[in-house]
Amino acid sequence: MKKYHDNTQCIHGPEHFEDPHGALTAPLYQTSTFAFKDAAQGAARFAGEEAGYIYTRLGNPTTRELEQKLAQLEEMEDAAATATGMGAVSASVLSFLQQGDHLIASSALYGCSFALFAHMLPKFGIEVTFVDMTNETELKAALKPNSKMIFAETPINPNMTVLDLKMLGDFAKQHQLISVIDNTFMTPLLQKPKHFGIDIVIHSATKYLNGHGDVVAGIVCGTKEHIELIKLTVLKDIGATISPHDAWLINRGLKTLAVRMARHCESAQKVAEYLEKHPKVSKVYYPGLASHPGYKFLGEQMKGAGGVIAFEIVGSLQDGEAFINATELCTLAVSLGDPETLIQHPASMTHSPYTPEERQAAGISDGLIRISVGLEDVEDIIADLENAFRGF
Repeated sequence: MKKYHDNTQCIHGPEHFEDPHGALTAPLYQTSTFAFKDAAQGAARFAGEEAGYIYTRLGNPTTRELEQKLAQLEEMEDAAATATGMGAVSASVLSFLQQGDHLIASSALYGCSFALFAHMLPKFGIEVTFVDMTNETELKAALKPNSKMIFAETPINPNMTVLDLKMLGDFAKQHQLISVIDNTFMTPLLQKPKHFGIDIVIHSATKYLNGHGDVVAGIVCGTKEHIELIKLTVLKDIGATISPHDAWLINRGLKTLAVRMARHCESAQKVAEYLEKHPKVSKVYYPGLASHPGYKFLGEQMKGAGGVIAFEIVGSLQDGEAFINATELCTLAVSLGDPETLIQHPASMTHSPYTPEERQAAGISDGLIRISVGLEDVEDIIADLENAFRGF
């Protein structure tokens, strides 16, 4: 099929859909199982001798449309859709690691990813070392003979630290490690980790890919070999597969991804510039600001700075709570990528699985506030923040 620009692929996908009834939108295959014409066909499909669907946990046409579209957008060979973003994280790790293996993970991660690595994997004999992945020396020092994988996010949730994907990709190849990058904050439109040698790319499809706050889902993209292993082991036997209805909703959401991301980025830049000048803000973390260390990656690694901002308020933790409570347009809620602007306190919410010491090591202060800038008029967002600042 002809290769189109990303904005076009978000709408049309890898294959032109032709419905026998002329429907413009691909139908939702809301079914648990698929009928065989005879016993021989059923046996052939289970044996892998004939292509076709068997049972939705093993595959579904609606789910497949989503997987093919994301694989194409990430420029990977294939993809697997999962029931949640954490389903994507766990599938990308458990499919390739076993007892006795060693995982090197970024010291700053989404709270549940951190909890999985710090508290659950060691129970099954998988060793984990957390490092500052902006520091190649620290990364090298973490290497062990049993090291098998590196896992990171960029930008990092919630402090928006940007990692050097080329350095990570080269490091993984040099030491024969599987590299996994969570690309949720950027989407394939703003960043393609494969271009820098990354093996596996994951997303919480709950966020920008769906874009409407009504789905929880995940995506893992990689080689055909990697995705086949994920589907035939962890997804098949543990069962964190996506529902067809959720896949259909994400397929719908992807059609507007390009225009939504453009608006998120444009508005977030204006909000970040406003916050950086505010006397009650001590620090703003947003890669679109020249003051941010990640600014240097704009252009080559990242096409845009995304829609998430973190910042520190001058004052006490109570002042931060008062600020959040005083907002009216901004919704006090976790997650990101919704049409609504969302505001939250990472230390007590998304990153509460960290101990205070672990949060400090990861650069997540008690006063840090995170905003997912939505699609409202940016002047209204800024006015809401300004009104909240007046409250303390």
